[in-house]
Amino acid sequence: MTTSLSARRLAWFVLIVCLMLLHGADTFTQVTAPSAAVATRYADARAHAHRIGNELLARGIPGLAIAVAVDGRVVFAEGFGYADLEQRVPAWPSTKFRIGSISKPLTAVALMQLVEQRKVDLDAPVQKYVPSFPDKGTKITPRLLAGHLAGIRHYKDDEFLIAKHYDSIVEGLKIFQDDPLVAPPGTKYSYSTYGFNLLSAIIESASGEKFLDYMQEHVFDALGLVHTTADENRRLVDERSRFYSRTTTGALENAPYVDNSYKWAGGGFLSTPEDVARFGSALLRPGFLTADSLNLLFSSQKTIAGQATNYGIGWGIQKSQSGQRIYQHSGGSVGGTCQMIVYPETHVVVALLTNLGDALWKIADVESIAEPFAGR
Repeated sequence: MTTSLSARRLAWFVLIVCLMLLHGADTFTQVTAPSAAVATRYADARAHAHRIGNELLARGIPGLAIAVAVDGRVVFAEGFGYADLEQRVPAWPSTKFRIGSISKPLTAVALMQLVEQRKVDLDAPVQKYVPSFPDKGTKITPRLLAGHLAGIRHYKDDEFLIAKHYDSIVEGLKIFQDDPLVAPPGTKYSYSTYGFNLLSAIIESASGEKFLDYMQEHVFDALGLVHTTADENRRLVDERSRFYSRTTTGALENAPYVDNSYKWAGGGFLSTPEDVARFGSALLRPGFLTADSLNLLFSSQKTIAGQATNYGIGWGIQKSQSGQRIYQHSGGSVGGTCQMIVYPETHVVVALLTNLGDALWKIADVESIAEPFAGR
């Protein structure tokens, strides 16, 4: 009886193993074919991205770097040209570039963290958090500031080239706080880096921390953006690029000296393309922020009249030339031109950073780098 039972058990075991092997062989066939196709697609996409990088370099950009992430994993990263022309230091994916207004989406994440913690009310008057900001006779809110609907002006005259150091966020507000609004709040989309300066003062007040300290601990470190930091002139920053501009004749020269302490939140950070790609990837699904917060970031705000602005909270929302929905932000700074694009449907994120102000490329160039990684 025992021998018969053992034999039956052995027979069942052999049958199960055979079925597992057959199933495994079938599974292997189903899995490896797509993997091989993906590997080929990535190889072609990387070769295409390499060609585009060299084409951009040929347009006279001193140095640039590109990174592409898919499903949160960096699948392409390459530097082109020089981070420092005089010392012939190559540009690498780890080179820190000025990211200009790509600082705004980073600041928007900090804002939404405090909204989630109920420390910031998006529809409260700014004076609740920054009592020193002058009353304009109409309510300005964090939501309007984050969507460029608050009526706060942008740069004027030579303010883009400010070289003065500001020791505090509130001190920097004095540049614009007494000026009239360009439009009544909510009535007109009017892009404003200074609006984000005011947001950074709100973040400081609501969090009880210095803005740069808050960003470093709760955004950069929390997201693993180890190469993202403030562009502080006095501090030694590893692998910080030199910055360049063009003369009226098109020749390259060192960019003018500026001090970005007056606009950390709206245009004062340094980063690498890999960090920027990881940052965009972290917002593809709930986790770091809630689903409700992500929906606010990536939903177009509207004017009082109901006109969509194609800008949410710190993010532009539009369609690529191929018709895909994208979340994006560009960045222009003294000595830097950058672009970040997030494709929410295909989970592709691309970042292109350069060390030249007013570099000659278009968002379509960056789209053409990203979309082959999704088979487009």
